[in-house]
Amino acid sequence: MYELFAHTADLGIRVRAATLGDLMADAARGLFTVIAGDLAQIDAVEERPFALPGTDPTWLLHDWMSELLAVFEIERLLLREFTVKVDETGLRATARGETFDPSRHTLAHEIKAVTQHLLDVRHGPAGWEAEFIVDI
Repeated sequence: MYELFAHTADLGIRVRAATLGDLMADAARGLFTVIAGDLAQIDAVEERPFALPGTDPTWLLHDWMSELLAVFEIERLLLREFTVKVDETGLRATARGETFDPSRHTLAHEIKAVTQHLLDVRHGPAGWEAEFIVDI
């Protein structure tokens, strides 16, 4: 016997910023807030550069969030500070944080993936806006 049932295991993140670089930085902070809860528990003692090619802001956001999630999953690096620049060739960023230490850090959610569902980045009169969904 089997039955089908509705199951929601997603969380949406909405971001607004004046510049595309600030939007990407705020999206990164949002992602790590989902992962770690309180970013204040993370010390910014380690620095990591990132460079992602791309011209489409929507896919650049997806690739950026996916790259950050991979760094956390593979290296257990919790990040809290982000400086991001976006130009016609792609995204360049510096992130700061530290390696997860279970004696000092708590984790709020396990993120399985950054989905393409409802993925959107747009520029309007008030600046940049984005929405993306993470599978938790």
